Amino acid sequence: MTLTKRPGLSRRTARTVAAIMAAAVPTVLVSPVVNADPASTTPADERKVVFFAIDGFDADYLDGRAPLPNIQQLARRGSLTTGTSVMSTMTNQAWSSTASGAYPERTLNAAYYLDSDSGVVHGQSRSIAVETLAEALVDHGRTIASVQWFILQNRGVTYGDPDALYTQPGGDCDRRGDDAVAIIEGRPVDSDGTQVTVPEQPDLLVMYCSDIDSAGHATGENSQETLEALVRVDEQIGRVVQATRQAGTYAQTTFILAGDHGITSYDHVNGPQAEAAIDAAGYEAEWVSTGDAPSEGTQVALAGGGLTSVHLLGELADDAAALADVRQALAGVEGIGGIYDKQDQEAMRMSPAYGQLVVEPEPGWAMFAADAPDTRGRHGTTQDLDVAFMISGAGVRPNRAPDDPRLVDVAPTIAHLLSAQPPAGSQGRVLTESLRPPRP
Repeated sequence: MTLTKRPGLSRRTARTVAAIMAAAVPTVLVSPVVNADPASTTPADERKVVFFAIDGFDADYLDGRAPLPNIQQLARRGSLTTGTSVMSTMTNQAWSSTASGAYPERTLNAAYYLDSDSGVVHGQSRSIAVETLAEALVDHGRTIASVQWFILQNRGVTYGDPDALYTQPGGDCDRRGDDAVAIIEGRPVDSDGTQVTVPEQPDLLVMYCSDIDSAGHATGENSQETLEALVRVDEQIGRVVQATRQAGTYAQTTFILAGDHGITSYDHVNGPQAEAAIDAAGYEAEWVSTGDAPSEGTQVALAGGGLTSVHLLGELADDAAALADVRQALAGVEGIGGIYDKQDQEAMRMSPAYGQLVVEPEPGWAMFAADAPDTRGRHGTTQDLDVAFMISGAGVRPNRAPDDPRLVDVAPTIAHLLSAQPPAGSQGRVLTESLRPPRP
């Protein structure tokens, strides 16, 4: 049986938190909000920002399938809605765009493609060809701490620097919550073996959690394990918010949350069928693993799984007829959901590193060369563009969700909140419709 995404709120439309608010809310970790916005007049030069970078936080999870009381409580001082990721919806590509405000066409970050220079397939990387938010903020004299948001490591934050700290505690979201709370409370944290104390809550604190993504990959988007991961992440967000209350910085802190991609369950694979279809069309096809080069005689190299990059090699590279043949062969494979040529890729602002075609499976399918039949989760496709997005707190208008927020809007919005210039190369915008006008 082919799996489909669980019915929920309509996708690619702005979702407010009204329906969730109407549901019964369990006991929360954060204290009640007395005023709608106790920090409406906080000057920007005194503001703090906390960014929760939550891997795999699909917008569908806002439909109430798991209790998220702490996120809901925060949303009462702002909004909780659907944001849009980038293509491909792979983790490092999405976070590189979040960290820079630029699309993959400009960051040049790509994943699972055949590199034309090295001749081998590259997996995910942290490469970003433009300035990051952390680098821009450091240049502006702002302080930063990144709790395992790896995309910023050595791109504005480093081990051991209390003004621009990177800490990689390992473990689950509970462990990362420990570090985030310790930083807010002024207690030392382990930064690559060195105990570092940040003297006060940094201007920007980022906490990254990957529990939802890990559970979704292993057991599918709607498994009990994935729903439990959602609850754990919400609990840690509550701990961090409560720490700002106890530290006296809650009223001047803006909270932003974003997922990097959605999750789509699958229990069928059609990678072998795709390879066989290309072979049947008269071309020698091969699935090539990360770090490997195509075998001698391979004419069509396939790399990926969530999204598959298709590379026609040698004399076929510029052969329009061969490209049409390969496309037609793939279109006849069961479970193929979309085939995108270079023009399509440019329209989606993808990295130019991908092949002449990229192919995505339908929901319920994955294009891996081989896999177990158990239900699992994958992403990378246009089906995974919708992510959870929240903005709340100091300087934010309650109940005014941003208009079609995108991951590329996070960096310029945070820079604006902290009175800094956005990263050079940013293509996003400041979500001004959700922000209060500055104090005269």
